[in-house]
Amino acid sequence: MDYATAAPGVMRAMAQLDAYVSNCGLEPSLRELVKLRASQINGCAYCVDLHSHDARALGETEQRLYSLSTWRESPFYSDRERAALAWTEALTLVAVDHVPDAVFEQVRPHFTDEELANLTLAIGTINAWNRFGVGFRDVPAIREAVPAT
Repeated sequence: MDYATAAPGVMRAMAQLDAYVSNCGLEPSLRELVKLRASQINGCAYCVDLHSHDARALGETEQRLYSLSTWRESPFYSDRERAALAWTEALTLVAVDHVPDAVFEQVRPHFTDEELANLTLAIGTINAWNRFGVGFRDVPAIREAVPAT
């Protein structure tokens, strides 16, 4: 189903959320890591492809992208990024354990109240996009391989 054609208001509303999140003051690299991690958890192939591509365009390294699903065991992420990823996982999996207090305590020192509200909206927005992508079977674009140098 082409949801953008069926309900153009949906795309306008989602675009408004994206526009706010893009200009909310959170670092672009952090936003992309959050989008990518939530999309991995939700199994949204379209969004995983899109946000890994966008993260690389922002200068993200292959090593950090490949290690994102194992961020807890990898030394490549800052404390702020780790807090954001923990918050992302807790909110994305909210039905599992309802955001444990320990996760909230982990994230608080790294974000102001405004930043945490904005981060929460960013996570909610990508989760909404993932529901569209997974629900309506969005297929990632086939990209030509870039030869290694």
